[in-house]
Amino acid sequence: MNSRKILITGGAGFIGSSLALALNARGHKVTVLDNLSPQIHGDNFEESSLYKKIHGKVNFIRGDVTSREDLSNALSYADTVVHLAAETGTGQSMYSIERYAAVNVGGTALLLDLIANEKLPISRLVVASSRAIYGEGKYFCATHGVQYPNSRSDAAMMDLKFEHSCHQCQKILEVLPTDETSFLHPTSVYGVTKLTQEQLIMSVTKALGISAISYRYQNVFGPGQSLTNPYTGILSIFSSLIRQGKTINIFEDGKESRDFVYIDDVVDATVAGIEFKEPLIDTFNVGSGVATNVLNVAQLLKKLLKGDSEIIISGQYRVGDIRHNFADLNKIKNKLSFNPKISFELGLSRFVDWVRDEKILGDRYQESLDELRAKGLFK
Repeated sequence: MNSRKILITGGAGFIGSSLALALNARGHKVTVLDNLSPQIHGDNFEESSLYKKIHGKVNFIRGDVTSREDLSNALSYADTVVHLAAETGTGQSMYSIERYAAVNVGGTALLLDLIANEKLPISRLVVASSRAIYGEGKYFCATHGVQYPNSRSDAAMMDLKFEHSCHQCQKILEVLPTDETSFLHPTSVYGVTKLTQEQLIMSVTKALGISAISYRYQNVFGPGQSLTNPYTGILSIFSSLIRQGKTINIFEDGKESRDFVYIDDVVDATVAGIEFKEPLIDTFNVGSGVATNVLNVAQLLKKLLKGDSEIIISGQYRVGDIRHNFADLNKIKNKLSFNPKISFELGLSRFVDWVRDEKILGDRYQESLDELRAKGLFK
C-alpha cells in the first residue's frame, strides 16, 4: 500500500477524528483543517475530547474552509482530500440558510476552485454526502410499483397521518432500501447543500481527471458524539435526557425509522475508498442496511442506562424530517468489499459504555426546539 498525504477538512469532528487516527495508524501522513466550532467542541476547545483525541498525533491547522488562505495552506500538505467540513443538522438548516450554503456549498466551491486553478497535485477527493439527499427515499405500491414520494403535507401530519400513501390508489406504501440510483429530491436545506456538494465535486473532478468518491452516510453514531449539540442526532439527545431524568418526547408516532451505522464501520468504508487502487468516480451508500424505529431507540437507551425518564409519543413533528430511510448496500459491498460489522445493538452498548463516563453538561435540545417553533418549523 502506498502512503498518501491526506488532508481531512473537519478532521477534528466526530467522524474526522476517528478517520484521522485510523489513517495515521495505516502509515498515511494526515493533516487536519478544522475551525473548532463551539457547537461541536464547546467554548474551550482544549477541553474537547475530540480535539484531544488527535492533538499531537496529526498535523493540525486551525482554519476555515471558507477562507482561501486557510484552505490553500492546508492543501499544500496533501495529494488526497477527505472533505468532511460542513454545517450539519436538518432542523437548524431550515432557518440558518445562508450559513449552511456558505459553508457547505461555498466551502466546497472554494476547495474545487483552488484545485482547478492552482494546479495542485490532488489525485483523489472524498466527500461526505448524506442520506438526506434522497429526501423521503424509495417506496413500493403492490399495484403501482416503485415510488419516490414528496414531502408529507402539513394537513396530513396534523391529522396524524405520518406514513406515505400511493398517489394513485392511496394505499400505504412499503418502504424499500434506497439504492444509489434512486431519485434525489432532498426535503431540507441541509440535504440540498449536501447534494450540491456532491454534484460540484463529481462534475469538476471528472473534468480534471481526478478520482472522486461521494459517501452517502446514513445516521452515524458511536463514542465521541457531541452530547450537548442538539443537532447531532437522537442517540446523543435521548441519552443526555435520560441521564438527567428528563422526559423524552418522541415525535410523530415513534414508528419513523433510520439506518444507524456505527462509527468504526463508517471509518472502514471511508478508508476502503481512499486506498482503492484504481481511478474511480462514484457514489456509495454507507449504512447498516437495517431500519430501526425511534421508539425502539429510546426504549433501548433507557434500559441500558437504567433510567427512569418518561417516554411520551406526542405526535409533534419538525418540518423537513423524513419518515423512513435505510440504505441498499449492494454497490459498496461489490465494489469496495465493505460489509458493516457492528450491529445496532452492539454499537449502542458500546455507545452507552462511553456515555456513562462522560460529564453531564446539560443540553440545548429544548432551546433548539423553541427556535424551530418560533420560526414555524416545529408543530
